[in-house]
Amino acid sequence: MNPIKIAVDAMGGDQAPNAVVQGAVLATRELGIPIALVGNPEAIERGLAGQPFNRELITIHPAAQVAEMSDAPIEVIRKKKDASIRVALDLVKRGEVQGVVSAGNSGATMALSVVVLGKLPGVDRPALGAILPAPHTPTLVIDVGANVDCSASQLIQFAIMAEPLARYIMKRPNPRIGLLSIGEEESRQCGRARPFQRQGRRDRL
Repeated sequence: MNPIKIAVDAMGGDQAPNAVVQGAVLATRELGIPIALVGNPEAIERGLAGQPFNRELITIHPAAQVAEMSDAPIEVIRKKKDASIRVALDLVKRGEVQGVVSAGNSGATMALSVVVLGKLPGVDRPALGAILPAPHTPTLVIDVGANVDCSASQLIQFAIMAEPLARYIMKRPNPRIGLLSIGEEESRQCGRARPFQRQGRRDRL
């Protein structure tokens, strides 16, 4: 079976593209997987210069624009058709790669993923996951930023999406699923969240 190929948004994140390119090179050495670096070809080549790497495992796909951290997702969708993150997602849509990694604008990444790739059947909203360290075993938290007011059915969808990740990637054969509330205080900077509150009634998991 052929190894999966990952597209990396070389222009997204702190100290991009050099830091991103260096990380991609390390990934090819340690994991042996092919990587497509997406972004400004000249800048990517400068990041690769002086590093020993397998040219068979790293390809470069040009992109003329960058989704800056200050860009609103809707502006990236409308005005940056050749942003590196969009080009990377287009590679997935065409079947040339099987996944995308970006350390850049998460809002633009989420929005473009829905626009370019669509959603899985039965999933209302995409969700961001983060693995947090813990004394005995890491904990996967989902969602960690995109949604502050969710219905009970959407929370269940998050749990369904997280369970196979915990089971197969984190090697947890019987993962326990819990619920973490961000609270309802008026002073919260992210706005007022009303967990489980919907149309004046309280939904239950």
